[in-house]
Amino acid sequence: MFDLMANQTADFYFYLLPFGNDGGKNIILFTIFLLCYMICLIWNTTIITLIYTNSHLHKPMYFFLRNLSLVDICYSSVTVPKLLDIFLRGDTSISFSHCFVQFFFFTALACTEIFLLTVMAYDRYVAICQSLHYPLLMKQNACILFVLVSWVSGCSNSLFLTIIASKISFCNSKVIDQLYCDIKPMLKISCGNTVTIEVTVYLETFFVGFCPFLCIILSYFKIISNVLRMKSKGKRYKTFSTCTSHLTIIIIFYGTLFFVYTIPSTANFKTIDQIFSSLFLAVIPSLNPLVYSLRNKDIKIAFKKYF
Repeated sequence: MFDLMANQTADFYFYLLPFGNDGGKNIILFTIFLLCYMICLIWNTTIITLIYTNSHLHKPMYFFLRNLSLVDICYSSVTVPKLLDIFLRGDTSISFSHCFVQFFFFTALACTEIFLLTVMAYDRYVAICQSLHYPLLMKQNACILFVLVSWVSGCSNSLFLTIIASKISFCNSKVIDQLYCDIKPMLKISCGNTVTIEVTVYLETFFVGFCPFLCIILSYFKIISNVLRMKSKGKRYKTFSTCTSHLTIIIIFYGTLFFVYTIPSTANFKTIDQIFSSLFLAVIPSLNPLVYSLRNKDIKIAFKKYF
């Protein structure tokens, strides 16, 4: 699968440069990322435990939230530990096999999160706009199927991208000017004609990134239209409040994703690119459960009972 070896020198290593770190220790960044990572693990594990142990939370919305928390733990764990090692020991090297394994799992988990967020938008659409059919459309078997399709689609898409990335030839530079292994900085240090690969990646990003986002927008357009037709102001507020947590996460996630993958790969934007990448890696997985905890009455009640 990986025909990179013929193009490389004997050591077969990439070198990551997070925030310009070319081999020095950085205790401040180590502490910041470690704190974010610990918050991510604690909050998401708490959400998973609360939903699993509390029978009042055995509903489709919280079933999807539990899976979202699992994805957040996994995709943060794929990248942050290597960053912590770089900041603590100063070793920026990462083997080709490790790099591509990291790239595969991170892409798979990020894509799975996109599909899960789309499914959660559909769940809110059915709950508000098709409330009479909600028990039928969102049965347990249907919810499990939605989650399985999200995971399989994310992994399949990642496998495709990993195969595409393995076709890239690297000539001189093996320095990945990013926090983790990704196809965008890989293309930047590639040699030879990469037009076909770049077009393929952009098309794939459009279908996997933009199309689900369009489905989310359409779902919320229907939701808002339905809410506005309600005569009672209190009922409108109560109904739409069930969507605010999910909508907040959508805005944060896609806003960060947009900056990470649309900012030009130039020296002027390098620092901004890595700041948004760090938000994507460490901050958003910590924010997701926090947003749901603060904006969701059922989660807050379950949290108080549990502790």
